[in-house]
Amino acid sequence: MRLSSGLSALPLAFLSGCAATNHSGRFATLPPGAHYVAMGSSFAAGAGIGPTKPNTPTRCQRTSINYASLLVNKLALDLTDVTCGGATTAHLLGPWNELLPQIAAVRSDTRLVTVTIGGNDIGYVAGLMTASCRAGVSFRGRPCPPGTAPREADYRELEDRMRAFAKQVSATAPRAKLVFVQYVTLVPNVPCYAAPLRPDDARVSRALGLRLAQITSRVARESGAVVLSADKLSRDHTPCSAVPWSEGLSLRSTGAGAPWHPNAFGHAAIAHALSGRLGGGERP
Repeated sequence: MRLSSGLSALPLAFLSGCAATNHSGRFATLPPGAHYVAMGSSFAAGAGIGPTKPNTPTRCQRTSINYASLLVNKLALDLTDVTCGGATTAHLLGPWNELLPQIAAVRSDTRLVTVTIGGNDIGYVAGLMTASCRAGVSFRGRPCPPGTAPREADYRELEDRMRAFAKQVSATAPRAKLVFVQYVTLVPNVPCYAAPLRPDDARVSRALGLRLAQITSRVARESGAVVLSADKLSRDHTPCSAVPWSEGLSLRSTGAGAPWHPNAFGHAAIAHALSGRLGGGERP
């Protein structure tokens, strides 16, 4: 499936559903050419969904049809994309080997910052990979990797770092709108071939995703930032849905995206929702 125009392959009913589900109101409209910084982990980078952007570090998996790139095509913004697969909240404010802190991309004239972050801090996808293995998905004959549940200290550190990040964005770019984009819903209510999970593992992973969303919402509320509730938008679009916005992991995986990550439909849906909140319409 090719989504070079972002939303051209999505049916009208799908787009209407996005708009109808998003009840949080609009952000301030951005002028064309406004500086926009996209930050976060592989869920923001678009791992596995399309061509890698030029000059992207291989490990970052930053693709040309991630939600930030699609949003720029719609609103004609000036994008600096520093999203990177594997990033944690520590990499928002601090360096990661040869990579600068992601916050370094924010300028005094930046008007929009989006971020999807936190899953790697608490082993969200790593836990789902382990759960898939326990449900029978072979890891090339190797034993299933051990699962490690996050500690309460991990959640506290995640929240503290998110709060420090929001404060730094506000200090560096006082006119910027900071948008926390939630992780899409990954765990289906009923497992299927595309996302085989044992009931106990599904329950644990679902609870972990909910805790992450609650932390993100709380930080946004306390810091004056806003939230795009991609988790709620995608509840009916898990890997087991007729129109999935994310990929699971199975013996018959489609290869439409990285396992347990949003696919091209998911990124297009997020871009569409962001555009609607920012006052943008469809661009030819």
